Amino acid sequence: MKPQAKQPPEAAHHISCGKALREQALGRAGALDLASPELVAQIAAEIQAHCGHRLLKCRRIATGWTVVQAVAAAHQLVATDGLPRVSLSERSWKQWEAGLLPNADYQDLLCRLFATNPVALGFARDYSTEPRTDQDDPLWSDSGPDGTLPSGAEAEETGGLDSTEVRATKRRHAVKLAGLALAAPTAAAEILQQAAGEALEFTRQAEATSLGSGTLDHLDLAVAAFNRAYSLKPPKDVFDAVMDYRRKVDTLLKGRHTHRQQRELLAFAGWLSELLAWLAHDLGDARTGLAFATDAFVHGQQAGHGQLCAWSMDAAASINLYENRPAKARDAAMKGLLEAPADHPLTVRLHAQAARASAADGDDDGFTIAYHAAENAYQLLPARAPRRFGMDVLPLADYALTSYPATSYIWLGQAENARRHAAQALAVYESAPVASRSPSREAIARIDLALAHALLGDPDDAVTLGHQALDSARVVDSVRARAGDLTALLARRYPRHAAVDGLRDHLSATDGPTPLPDTSEGEAP
Repeated sequence: MKPQAKQPPEAAHHISCGKALREQALGRAGALDLASPELVAQIAAEIQAHCGHRLLKCRRIATGWTVVQAVAAAHQLVATDGLPRVSLSERSWKQWEAGLLPNADYQDLLCRLFATNPVALGFARDYSTEPRTDQDDPLWSDSGPDGTLPSGAEAEETGGLDSTEVRATKRRHAVKLAGLALAAPTAAAEILQQAAGEALEFTRQAEATSLGSGTLDHLDLAVAAFNRAYSLKPPKDVFDAVMDYRRKVDTLLKGRHTHRQQRELLAFAGWLSELLAWLAHDLGDARTGLAFATDAFVHGQQAGHGQLCAWSMDAAASINLYENRPAKARDAAMKGLLEAPADHPLTVRLHAQAARASAADGDDDGFTIAYHAAENAYQLLPARAPRRFGMDVLPLADYALTSYPATSYIWLGQAENARRHAAQALAVYESAPVASRSPSREAIARIDLALAHALLGDPDDAVTLGHQALDSARVVDSVRARAGDLTALLARRYPRHAAVDGLRDHLSATDGPTPLPDTSEGEAP
């Protein structure tokens, strides 16, 4: 029978609460990342006291790792330090965090990983007894909990009294509380009545907010409406409206609100920035698009919203790919995979993004590995697909497994594979409900199919498909870029084909990207 660790009470708080505590602690310390094991230990202690998780989980959250990242770090430590190989898996780690006690070898590995001891990770107890002094207890100490002298409100409260009087005052308050059980009934009632009044004030402060009662509901409806409008309205019009709301949310974040409201506002800010990243990409401004993708990722981290972080990296991967930076596109996809749920269509999409980036880099083996990972992830999807702001996201996975490889096979020179996948992509789009149709993605699938026909020696069908793509209701910058690839290929391979000039003229007649407003000044984040 495997040894079982003692089961503490069930954690009261979601993991996002611990992540938020970590970010707050980093902000107080002025650190962009954890500076020392001591700071990690301090943050872990705060998370354990506030959220009730087991110590191992608290230490992982304090370090800023997901379970996947923690397991990867442990394997890297084994390789770097030449330790005996281990078969550590995500399942084992989760069992340890749930209370199963690791064996001695794994306890040693985990202590090395977090630069600490078994007691600090909850694997053992410290039975040493040391005399307690006034200096050890913040109740009796003259200094604050961080070792500094009282300041601000506390300093004003003491009225400049010397340390002896401050200590005596604190001691009297403590003795008064400790003697409550021995006090006369009348005195005890007065103390409890005063405490009840203070509890009411604590609650009022916790619920104090400057937000209107319907503000968060309104934002939820607005973000959903913007996501529905994305594929249906001109990008410039949607960009302006979303940017206006992004500024409003930024203003709300600077006001007074509860901790729960803060997390929701951070998430709304992130979702709006994620949509702005795509809109900027559609308008041909990669720099702005990547800036908003980064902003979405950071706000997702602050909100403890891993799925939002993953969606933002999906946008960053596409933008980098169209900017001919396949290595950065793949990095963004892998960063998103660390945050995406394993059984979500977004995971399929991110693996396919990594495959497409490898193909753009001419890495046939890398494409094959990543594409197979996307196919395997697709098999793990649940029977009922999740929704994003009321919209089914399963078509995004279907698209990723057909259109992304079509583009990839074009870049890898495998025309027949490209033709087959592009035809499948078109079938997926044409069978989708009207509300889920994406004219721009459908246009790109037609261009991929046209490129495949051109490579297979059929310029007439290629030109016809090119015209159909450019007749799309939403010819954004990515569609124009791919259409430019098509006309360039046709011009090289079929220089005397008259229809090629007509397609080039059609492309020239499409509206170019509308410049984005200058957001270098004013309210833009």
